[in-house]
Amino acid sequence: MKALFDSVSYQCSQLTTNTYSTSFSLGIRFLDSEIRNAVHSVYGFVRLADEIVDSFHGYDKRRLLEELRQDTYKAIEQGISLNPILNSFQATVTEYQIDLEFIDTFLNSMEMDLDDREYDQKEYEKYILGSAEVVGLMCLNIFTLGDQDLFLKLKPNAMKLGSAFQKINFLRDIKEDYNTLGRNYFPDIDISTLTEQNKIDIEMDIKSDFKEGFKGILGLPKRARFGVYLAYVYYYGLFKKIQSIPSKRIMKERIRIPNTGKYFLFMQSYIRHNIGIL
Repeated sequence: MKALFDSVSYQCSQLTTNTYSTSFSLGIRFLDSEIRNAVHSVYGFVRLADEIVDSFHGYDKRRLLEELRQDTYKAIEQGISLNPILNSFQATVTEYQIDLEFIDTFLNSMEMDLDDREYDQKEYEKYILGSAEVVGLMCLNIFTLGDQDLFLKLKPNAMKLGSAFQKINFLRDIKEDYNTLGRNYFPDIDISTLTEQNKIDIEMDIKSDFKEGFKGILGLPKRARFGVYLAYVYYYGLFKKIQSIPSKRIMKERIRIPNTGKYFLFMQSYIRHNIGIL
């Protein structure tokens, strides 16, 4: 039965989410059950591409990414894939009418990661659009359940929230990105001599994105609001921690919030939500 394979496929996407991201898996757990599988499928797909460009050293990454692109569109066209993660993703794309342009834009940004590069402002904005903002829009398609008016209303905010999350990832992973992968995402900044002012400028940009992103969370349907808010709380907590750490330190270690700290943040958020502060 195809339904059984589909169920297994969604479970594979959920396992991928749970294995790679404690924070996102906890946030998804607080979405309504009707949309959890779909969001897991988006994360699973995004993670496949991300692993190709970030982790599969010693393999032909460009060929693997191109095969993923072709297999993705073939799965959407045929309505099935023997790759469980792509099978769950194609079902979500079809059910929630996710724009294929979002997928192409995302994969184009992943392709940018195949080359060592210094990003200028235009490339930086292009990369964030594909790697983060359109992923937020894929999820917004799911959250709004086909309500196009609500989607268009919240679209700018969803893009800003995705942008904030990605820029925090850049700061968190700056040591590995620069030293191991040869990437410098921040335009007009010499990462090897990152100054406190450089860091402050980046943080001010992130703070502005967060402000606009939070407005969008307040407008989300109840089925999605608290789960997205939890992801926001985690990333904002990570942002505050990075703000408190000197630029020299973030060049030497990956800043993270331990699992105990994540659960504390989530419990605080749950209490705030239940007493009506959010």
